[in-house]
Amino acid sequence: MNKTDTWKKLKTKVQSCTSCPLHETRQNAVFGEGNEKAKILIIGEGPGAKEDELGRPFVGRAGKLLDQLLEEEGFSRKKNVFIANIVKCRPPKNRIPHKQEIKTCFPYLEKQIEYLNPDVIVLLGLTAYKSFTGEVVKMGETHGKWFDYKGRKMMTTYHPASVFRNPSFRKFIKEDFKKIVAMIEK
Repeated sequence: MNKTDTWKKLKTKVQSCTSCPLHETRQNAVFGEGNEKAKILIIGEGPGAKEDELGRPFVGRAGKLLDQLLEEEGFSRKKNVFIANIVKCRPPKNRIPHKQEIKTCFPYLEKQIEYLNPDVIVLLGLTAYKSFTGEVVKMGETHGKWFDYKGRKMMTTYHPASVFRNPSFRKFIKEDFKKIVAMIEK
């Protein structure tokens, strides 16, 4: 089986997955989207209501802000990034995914990372960070700092939705995105 067939098979498997209770309330599993040859993989927590409805990641208010922040750095989701989530189905009422839900879905994400082979992985928010590291930290302690994940550079930044609660976080995301651009341009 060639690489493209493997990717299509993974996408079909995600879209029909019934391995955890999240599938019971979803409209659509959200596989991810963007440029499959991009050097940057952006990973959020999980789909929200709009994402569940459309089957696409980051298409609500936070997604519009993410697109704007990417554009300010000369990037777009179609050309420069692939966007995915830790869990592929919306947790009820947008709650934080449970540990077992993350554990069940994480192998899909690992296969996406393997296929995409990005140079840089950007984690949006602490749930994404904790899913990779197991660590409980404050965002101020970890955002903008590089660490290694299986030979790839990884950074955590504030989730775009956090800007709606605290507009001052936008400057931190912008600073972090500038570091990401600099890393890609090396």
